[in-house]
Amino acid sequence: MILNEIFLAGMMLALFAGILSGIPAMLAIAGVPLLTAVIAAMLGAFDLGFLNFFPARVYGVMSNPLLMAVPLFVLMGVLLERSRLAESMLEVLGRMLGGSTRGMALSVLAFSAIIAASTGIVGATVVMLVLISLPAMLEAGVPKRLATGIICASGTLGQIIPPSILLVLLGDQIGNTYLEAQQRAGNFAPDPISVGDLFAGALLPGLVLVGLYALYIFVRLRPEAKAASVKSVIAPVGIGEVLSSFAPPLLLILAVLGSILAGIATTTEAAGLGAIGALMLAAYRGGLPGLQRNLVLLGVVAAFALLALRLFSDARSETAALGILAAGLAVLLGLGVAVASWRLWFGKVLHGAILDTLRISGMVFGIVVAASLLALVFRGFGGDEIVMEAMATMPGGEWGALAAVMVIVFLLGFVLEAVEIIYIVVPLLGPPILGTDISAVWFGVLLAMNLQTSFLTPPFGFALFYFRSTAPRHITTSDIYIGVAPFVVLQLVGLGLLIAFPALATWLPELVFGS
Repeated sequence: MILNEIFLAGMMLALFAGILSGIPAMLAIAGVPLLTAVIAAMLGAFDLGFLNFFPARVYGVMSNPLLMAVPLFVLMGVLLERSRLAESMLEVLGRMLGGSTRGMALSVLAFSAIIAASTGIVGATVVMLVLISLPAMLEAGVPKRLATGIICASGTLGQIIPPSILLVLLGDQIGNTYLEAQQRAGNFAPDPISVGDLFAGALLPGLVLVGLYALYIFVRLRPEAKAASVKSVIAPVGIGEVLSSFAPPLLLILAVLGSILAGIATTTEAAGLGAIGALMLAAYRGGLPGLQRNLVLLGVVAAFALLALRLFSDARSETAALGILAAGLAVLLGLGVAVASWRLWFGKVLHGAILDTLRISGMVFGIVVAASLLALVFRGFGGDEIVMEAMATMPGGEWGALAAVMVIVFLLGFVLEAVEIIYIVVPLLGPPILGTDISAVWFGVLLAMNLQTSFLTPPFGFALFYFRSTAPRHITTSDIYIGVAPFVVLQLVGLGLLIAFPALATWLPELVFGS
């Protein structure tokens, strides 16, 4: 047993060293356990027969319908980022809030919250905010360090505000780990945990976090402060301008998130709806001639009509007329999608979006497959039993174990990215927590909010990398680190509020799903 513990410790140390060395995370996460297993087998400390289960695990990952939502949500985010909605939204918000220093900073935060719910891709969001909002904030008199913190922190809101790729991955891991942990604890019929539960559970905490950011900005900045270069006369904002800027993304968010919460679509189906909606929106914003524009608009109307049919009809009320109506709407939707795809492909937009989607999704699935090998080798060494025993002896019982997991996740956020942490921590350290009476939804949302700090904590915070790669040279690395520090503290305050008031995460899922 001592030899197993030595190999486990060595494997985890080598794993972190491999990731920090700069080699692709997928190779480190898969290669280190495999090499450790082979060496241990030579010394009689590991049974290589455990590796026979790996192909089945890979097949289970790649055939998991839930994980199909990941590339669809990525495509949705990339297309929306390329649809050029961001510039008009931010410009309209800034004018609505008066063009003051405080107003400009708050408009960037509000804009980021909307974009977060639309895209959920940290890199694209941060780069877009640097290019669009950083000059506007600096011109309006926002201090450069505060502007840096607002952009980096706002760019990560897509990880906690649904629909979120992070929540999809967490939902997959927590759902599987929760079922196994409950069955080991003697509960052979636990209520399953879905991504929809996490979406509903994360909505209020995400809005609380936005509120904390807004309060900090409100206190930090004076409303009357304006840069000398900002025009004193601000053009009024018309209702039509507001609707044209905000209605399309808000309707798309409502359709995606609402279809999940209303129970009329699974997460994967809603992701497909979001990808199709973003495709038509990007084409519409890109400019279309009359007939093509009308076909795309009819496709959008048909999509909402199909959702309404799904919501208000059931199997008992289905008739031939309803079937014909649904088929006609599907044809209109198909025509709209075909026209939008054709336009975006020849406009060189769809090609780039597909390449970005393949690159991001490939990275995610590579880590998922590699992490399944890590978990298999970890269990082969008896690591799950060692973790269970260690958590059981933790002062404070299950709450002490929960605190230990939260601290470990926060510290790992300094050196690992969120996807890596999810597929290392949840299957290895999650069972002792998920096998108790602690709410799995609450635990999942706690992890999501904790993981959000990993994008802001130096030296490997991805939001910091993206900001540094795009920001002007007069903003130094020390400015970036100092600028994000208050927002990391605010994230920890939000985490503390969520720990103190679990109903923030459990109330809405219980109301919507009864879970």
